[in-house]
Amino acid sequence: MSITFGYWAPLEHNGLVATKLPSRTSCSFDANVRYAAIAEQYGFEHVLLPTRFVASSDSEEQWESLTIAAALAVKTSKLELITAVASGLWPPAIVAKMLTTIDHLSGGRAAINVVSGWLKDEYIALGEHWLDHEERYRRSEEFIRVLRALWTEDSAQFAGDFYRLRGAAYSPKPVQSPGPTVYQGGNSKSAKQMAGRVSDFYFMNGNTLEQLKKQIDEVSAYAADNGRKVKFGVNAFVIVRDTEEEAQQFLRDIIENADRAVVEQFREQVKQAGRAAEGGEGMWSQSTFEDLIQFNDGFKTGLIGTAEQVADRIIELKRIGIDMVLTGYLHFDEELEQFGRTVIPLVRAKEAALAAQNNGAAVSAASATI
Repeated sequence: MSITFGYWAPLEHNGLVATKLPSRTSCSFDANVRYAAIAEQYGFEHVLLPTRFVASSDSEEQWESLTIAAALAVKTSKLELITAVASGLWPPAIVAKMLTTIDHLSGGRAAINVVSGWLKDEYIALGEHWLDHEERYRRSEEFIRVLRALWTEDSAQFAGDFYRLRGAAYSPKPVQSPGPTVYQGGNSKSAKQMAGRVSDFYFMNGNTLEQLKKQIDEVSAYAADNGRKVKFGVNAFVIVRDTEEEAQQFLRDIIENADRAVVEQFREQVKQAGRAAEGGEGMWSQSTFEDLIQFNDGFKTGLIGTAEQVADRIIELKRIGIDMVLTGYLHFDEELEQFGRTVIPLVRAKEAALAAQNNGAAVSAASATI
């Protein structure tokens, strides 16, 4: 299977990286329609629409993900529309109906990223209950189970600690069977176990190959215990330049011009995710100041260099079990197209060469046994 590519939809101003460098990226709807058209033209298969009601940084604008997904559904033809939804801020029965509607509007391209919630300030500001770390993941698991019940059962029943269904009959059902793909993130043991039980795709923050492989192996083991398989995606901030030095210099420019106040604020906020987890191994628990400049540790993944170097790194990610790379950029206006035009074809060529090599090896091995 070929590795696939997605990108963060810029739904908030200055939403991906805390730097004072000017960004050639717009969060307007018209810009997002334009970015989606570019992505479809150049081989991207997914777009992730992030959720945020109260900013975690200095962002001046945040647009709502489900609404934008519904609008993009009729402006696109290929992209899987992965809508991030915070389980503590939405009733799952309402989300199930909205996603079913988006699935029909898009011809079967709706998906959901269930976010368990890490920004305590957001919940408090909106007057919602703030649960401790383990309870947030228990709630998210129930949230997913409710979605699936409504998408697949004629008269859905569910009795949990957070949600109830009493003979709910939803019609129509989603175009996709048994329903839209369910994504989730999280780095804690609770998050990984939840992924093994109920999720289709496990998103990971940027990290080293060694640490990513460790997470993949752990989640895969939990999934196997439940008779399931899970796919894996990783966040990556992309800098492609003509030379490696140019790419590394641009990274240094971003870091040297970091908005220190925003990064420090973010570091304080994410303590509710990292240190609150059992064993202190949640999201961002090992992140340095430089890592946090890109809010999902995207520098760590290593997609920084020439197009050839970045393609080679993606092949390494594929070899350890990554199924999808979720990309972000400082300058969406030109870098999204640049990645699709230069890197994706190189990756496809390298995949084809590897497949031919493996087929040749298999033929040789078979011949040797005759």
